Amino acid sequence: MKSITPSELQTKELHGHLLGAVGPRPIAFASTMSKDGTPNLSPYSFFNVFSANPPVMIFSPARRVRNNTTKHTLINCEDTKEVVINVVNYEIVQQMSLSSTEYPEGVNEFEKSGLSMLKSDLVKPFRVKESPVQFECKVKDIIKLGNEGGAGNLIISKVVKLHIAEHLFDEHGRIDQYKIDQVARMGGNWYTRANRGMFEVPKPLSKMGIGIDQMPDEVKCSKFLNGNDLGKLGNVEALPDQHEIEAFLKEENLKEFIVKSDKKGLHLKAQDYLKSDDTFAAWCVLLSKKL
Repeated sequence: MKSITPSELQTKELHGHLLGAVGPRPIAFASTMSKDGTPNLSPYSFFNVFSANPPVMIFSPARRVRNNTTKHTLINCEDTKEVVINVVNYEIVQQMSLSSTEYPEGVNEFEKSGLSMLKSDLVKPFRVKESPVQFECKVKDIIKLGNEGGAGNLIISKVVKLHIAEHLFDEHGRIDQYKIDQVARMGGNWYTRANRGMFEVPKPLSKMGIGIDQMPDEVKCSKFLNGNDLGKLGNVEALPDQHEIEAFLKEENLKEFIVKSDKKGLHLKAQDYLKSDDTFAAWCVLLSKKL
């Protein structure tokens, strides 16, 4: 067994060991609002529920390891003392991942991830409409664990109202653990689907993904592509250009297929590529009719 003293490692390496060893970790999909009213949405896997009476949840937006800066979520919680914690299920995992892209201040991650803002009852931050369970919370305390990169900030949040999708309840009034279909974070790119097993979600680009809001209307309003499909499509820095599309169609011998296919056929073909995480190919198919 390898024994390690934390001070002997660089923070990035220690961080990787901690995340790889402690899991699966539930995800706090935290919706906040700045003091000037700008919505913010970001996921955190340093999270759990710690009390039922009073109902208290704690999550931790850590200081960034690479440059020791703080996150908008922390600043908003300090300023407004309110947050909504949304449960992440499999249906929105790709959109959740896309929202973790570090967009500039003022960018609305709801719009970038294609998720819907739902007005809360007792707090100002919006709920995620697509989330199966949403907790409106008042921030009771923030405990700073350090001043260096990687240091956590424990946001102690009291639940003042919760919203649970009715279809989740079983005949005894309990939440059906198969129906809620939760996902949790593990190390690297790995997640786990509670009722199935492990799967990978590629990390969002270090550069800015275009986001779902910048997609052509016929794609983002597709009747055939689901939220996870759109989340993957939004995580590209730029769309393929005409020459790239033509070269791809020729290489894959798809020109005749494209000519004969309607929108449904194209979108289902793109979905097949997305199942193998070939986002470039999916975009080439989706944009092929524009040539």
